[in-house]
Amino acid sequence: MASAAPPLLGFLRRRLLQVLPVVFGIALLNFLILQLAPGDVVDVLAGEAGAATPEYMAQLRASFGLDQPLGVQFWNYMTSVATLDLGWSFRQNMPVLDLILERIPATLLLMSSAIAVALALGVLLGVLSAIRVHGWLDDVVSVFVLLTYALPTFWLGLMAMVLFSARLGWLPSGGMVDLGANHTGLAWALDVARHALLPALTLSTFYLAVYTKLVRTSMLELYGADFIRTARAKGAGELRITVRHALRNALLPLLTMVGYQVASLLSGAVLVESVFNWPGIGRLAFEAIMSRDFNLLLGILLLSSVLVTLINVVVDLLYAWLDPRVQLAGGASA
Repeated sequence: MASAAPPLLGFLRRRLLQVLPVVFGIALLNFLILQLAPGDVVDVLAGEAGAATPEYMAQLRASFGLDQPLGVQFWNYMTSVATLDLGWSFRQNMPVLDLILERIPATLLLMSSAIAVALALGVLLGVLSAIRVHGWLDDVVSVFVLLTYALPTFWLGLMAMVLFSARLGWLPSGGMVDLGANHTGLAWALDVARHALLPALTLSTFYLAVYTKLVRTSMLELYGADFIRTARAKGAGELRITVRHALRNALLPLLTMVGYQVASLLSGAVLVESVFNWPGIGRLAFEAIMSRDFNLLLGILLLSSVLVTLINVVVDLLYAWLDPRVQLAGGASA
């Protein structure tokens, strides 16, 4: 076991070194794309004021640094990012980093809950569907997967809110906590869990369908593999074959899919957080777009990109742990 650590550490070092140019490219792309968007925060402030002279608007742009050439603006932005200074939100009148750090725990809670639900139910339904292939259980799972895959996430969220909040009154319709209750400790945690249940289940539905289908397909392919037939010939039980041989190998493509879909999960959180009034960075990004607060939006996009990239590194490490050939191949090429 001790000899496996250095190759894994080398694998991690190489992946982290690959992150740096990726993050720089993402920052450059985000900056250029936002510069193409019409309007800026000065236009919004002038519109809210009702009227503003061209001289006053020019003065505002100069104070915000928006009158400088694009190259100078990008250089100032990157030098600030290098010191973990993401700038100032002119709309929220707060440092961008403070705003994001204030909101990101809520988004991470929502994303991790959705991924956990999607993975747990996806693996379970996929395995049951593969074991009972062409049976009634397989048909029920297939219909369920088709429905959850096809229905829009925001529509499911609205319907869940109407049914479980407005009609039945079982769960809260929005927010993260009951502001009037002043819960602490365990009561606060349970209150957050009640508020997170509907948005997390809504966000997980599409990915649950994808993971179920992927696990079912992988399991059916592995059941026909030579090593599975060999295990059966040696007298291994079906439970051992399913869990230890088939399922462990079926998790490899599932991990790859999870890594690819983290970015889309974050973008889906924008809709879900808006529907359920969840105080995360998805809703904060929507507010930044509507108010043309490009400093805030740049910070959200950059940290979201870094988060997605680091999650992909973690997925690669898990992949290398499950399949040592990955890290050995990386070590051989180094």
